[in-house]
Amino acid sequence: MNPIINLITQEQVKKDLPPFKVGDGVRVHTKVREGDKERTQIFSGIVIARKGWGIHETFTVRRISYGEGVERVFPVNSPNVEKIEIERESEPMRARLYYLRGRTGKAAVAIREKERRTEAVAPAASAAAVPAAS
Repeated sequence: MNPIINLITQEQVKKDLPPFKVGDGVRVHTKVREGDKERTQIFSGIVIARKGWGIHETFTVRRISYGEGVERVFPVNSPNVEKIEIERESEPMRARLYYLRGRTGKAAVAIREKERRTEAVAPAASAAAVPAAS
């Protein structure tokens, strides 16, 4: 892209976003204007795609609402997106999860969740390591 455009849009790029990726369950807080009132609306679901870069980056969130699949595309750097919360992390095997469109119920969220391992400290000397006296 043109370096002049990069300089102009650099100040509009958000830097305080959490590091979310495709497959994560997120809650997106958006500003909704109704007449002269403004409120915050939450859209929660699974991120099925991230596209673009810089000021033009977008992500698609899908959820099942009353048995019907609903998808919304959010610009990452939009001033209407107040914050993004990560509900759960996962390790998808693909860059885009469009195959979830054909699934319903538990199969629609059947993405392998990221394992959160805590390293167990092994004891320094175990009884099995010491040979028995005969």
